[in-house]
Amino acid sequence: MNEAPDFPREVNEIYRRRRDTLIDGLARIGWHIERPKGTMFVWARIPEAYADMSSIEFATMCVQEAKVAVSPGSGFGPGGEGFVRFALVENEQRIQQAVRQFRKALPKLG
Repeated sequence: MNEAPDFPREVNEIYRRRRDTLIDGLARIGWHIERPKGTMFVWARIPEAYADMSSIEFATMCVQEAKVAVSPGSGFGPGGEGFVRFALVENEQRIQQAVRQFRKALPKLG
């Protein structure tokens, strides 16, 4: 930390851009998610159009249909049911690609 005092700000900016790319992209296709303030994860309620699915079923569909991996909320305890978790580990271009794949795979949103 002493050798790179600006590094935490740089990392914060990377994750902010990734978060905004995901949140804004999903909003454009009808999946509105609260913008987290400080994490490398985004928790998203399963969209209302798919609310009859468990988090495991929805996460499985995301992998099979959109080719995008999300973590089912139930894997984090009973309070996580009804949610999925995105890890902001990919760059903005890959996140934009994932949003395009969701647009095709989740027709009930549009």
